[in-house]
Formats: sequence, C-alpha cells, structure tokens
Amino acid sequence: MSILFSPIIINKLALKNRIVMAPMCILMSDNQGFVKEFHHIHYGARAIGQVGLIILEATSISPEGRITDADLGIWNDLHLEGLKELCDTIKKHGAKAGIQIAHAGRKSRIPNTAISCSNVVVDDRYSAPREMTLKDIATVQDQFISSVKRAIKAGFDVIELHAAHGYLINQFLSPITNHRKDDYGNSPENRARFLKEILARIREFYTGVLFIRISASDYKKEGLKVADYIKLFKEIDNVDFVDVSSGGIVDGLEIKAKAGYQVPFSKTLKKHLTIPVGAVGKINKAKQAENILQQNKADLIFVGRALNRNPNWAIQAAYDLKEEIDLPKAYKVSF
Repeated sequence: MSILFSPIIINKLALKNRIVMAPMCILMSDNQGFVKEFHHIHYGARAIGQVGLIILEATSISPEGRITDADLGIWNDLHLEGLKELCDTIKKHGAKAGIQIAHAGRKSRIPNTAISCSNVVVDDRYSAPREMTLKDIATVQDQFISSVKRAIKAGFDVIELHAAHGYLINQFLSPITNHRKDDYGNSPENRARFLKEILARIREFYTGVLFIRISASDYKKEGLKVADYIKLFKEIDNVDFVDVSSGGIVDGLEIKAKAGYQVPFSKTLKKHLTIPVGAVGKINKAKQAENILQQNKADLIFVGRALNRNPNWAIQAAYDLKEEIDLPKAYKVSF
C-alpha cells in the first residue's frame, strides 16, 4: 500500500489518507464574510473526490483583518450557521474539515484599516499600517480566541492558525516587519510572544487538533530562516502539526517556484521536530507526493492549485498509484 493512501492519526484525529486540500483564498464571500453556495459546491466536490482533510481558506477574525472584502469571516456569531453547514457538507462526504484562522495585518486591502506590529508599509499598493498599541495587541488576541471558540462550535476537526505569508502573526515573528522596542519586539523571544500568548490561551479550553502554518523562509538575508523555526518549535509544545510554506513577508521577490520547491523546508523541520509536518508547493503528481512521504520529508501532502484544477485529484492519484479506494458509486466506472 502507498503511504499517500495510508491512514494517519494526529492528536486522536484519524485521517483516511495523507492528502490535504491546502487553504487557498477563493474570494467568493460577500463583503460581510458569509458562506455562499459556491463554498458548499467547491469544498464539497473535493470531499467527494476523496481528499482526507480539507482546510478552508484564511477566515478572518475581524472585518479589518480581512485580506480582501470577499474573504470568509468568523468574527461574528452570525457567521456560525453558514460555517457549521459548510463543515457538515465536507464531513458528510467523508473528509475531515479544518479552518484556517487569520488576520492580514498590514496586508489587508480593506481601506484605511490596516494595523501591524510596526508601521512598515508593504509597498505602494497598500496603505501604511497603524502601529498596534498594547491595547490593540490584547484586542486582536481576544479576537483570535473568540474566533477559535466559534470554529469549535461550528464543528471543525482541525483549527489552523495562519502564521505565514506575511500576515499579522508572521509580521510579529519577522525582524523585517517587527521593529518594536517593547516586550513584543527587539529579540526572537519577544517577537514570538504574540503567537505564544495566543497558543497558550487556546490550550486553556481546546484540546483538539491545532495546526500552524508558517513561512519557513523570508527569502531575505535579514529575515527568518528555517533554523529560526527549529528553535521556535523547540520552545512551543502546544501545537500538533506544522504546515510548512514559505515567503510572503516581502512582496515582489523572484522565487524559483519549481515542483516541490518548499519540500526541503518540511524535510529539515521533520528531521529536527517531534511533531509531524506537512509539505506544500507545486506538488502536482501522485508519484511526486508518494516519494516525498517515502523519503520521510513530510507526514501530510498539502495540495493547492492542482486540487483547484481537478476536484478529483485524489481519485486520480489512487488510480496512478494503483490503489483501490472506496469510491462513490458514480465514480466506480469512470476510474
């Protein structure tokens, strides 16, 4: 049997295979952040297509924390009904359901609302962020906690904190964007404080599966590198899984995004950490995914654009690897 289609248990959660639909912004909500019919069709199709775990797109903890005004929201109890129905849609078709909790910080495109750890602008496409006060920090942390509690009420199997791609938690972590001189900046330990405090508060009430997405490299000499995250995760013992991506803190960099270009980061972290890790980034073929797992470079394979192009990517992968999997009746003849 291939590893790709073998089950795995993460903090008591059993996944039927190692295929994860990576969280991707699809920009199909309204300007209030509500779930739409498109979300049910889009995510439901990937569940029918035999993906093991589906993680919803970056879902914002506040109106001003959205990347765009078409992002899903989880800042209001009114969002709960739609999120619960969407979660149920995914689970009734055999996949586990996850949600990525996020705040865009200085990368928000909502006019005149951007905040960040420091008032460092991204580029001329964005407005300058307001530097967060200690009161702002406490408020945003409260918003993360309230949003996680809503995600639990909605029934999600996995909650992922978005600490990657240049968004707010990543902004606190990186010396490129965090120029603070107080307890939330000026050293690696202080830059990690914002994240660590959120994690500690989550674990006061949540014992379920907690993922974190990171950018293992800022791709700049003065930025974060994978070695910094090895050190960080040796100080953090309250997450179950590290979803390893890269980049985003500096826009406009020319990154050679070849097939599997981020896999070396997951390989390095897996070698040094005791918790499982995921690989993502142009993993388009079943044999490519299987090789990553066989070579012990990751525990889960996060598939993004390939699953956007083909909701039945997992079924095709099983066919390519000559795996017999439990298919819906409608597909048993087709594959």
